Amino acid sequence: MPLRRPSADTALILHAAVAGLHQIYRPGYQLIKAGVMLLDLAPDHRVQCELDLEDDSANVAGRGRLMQVMDGLNNRFGRGTLQVASSGLDDAHREWGMHQERRTPHYTTAIEDIPVARA
Repeated sequence: MPLRRPSADTALILHAAVAGLHQIYRPGYQLIKAGVMLLDLAPDHRVQCELDLEDDSANVAGRGRLMQVMDGLNNRFGRGTLQVASSGLDDAHREWGMHQERRTPHYTTAIEDIPVARA
């Protein structure tokens, strides 16, 4: 789901993710977890000018400040201290959390996962 403008606003990104889910959902089929790919990332100082005909332009500066405050609090008090409600609950309360019982070892990137052979 492409965004109209580049954004670091968690709420806008989650809104796009939920819209994508609504677009692909079909009744009668079970859902399975999926990944998210972030493409065409750009620095926040690069702005593409456009004729903005929507009313949301007044909120853009405030939303950027909100995201900075959320990031600052999460950095200070730990990841997940503040989060957007639609992103779910912490793993202890989330039934649909990530399962890792069949995760592959990281032996290409973690020295402690390298198999040891003894004779």
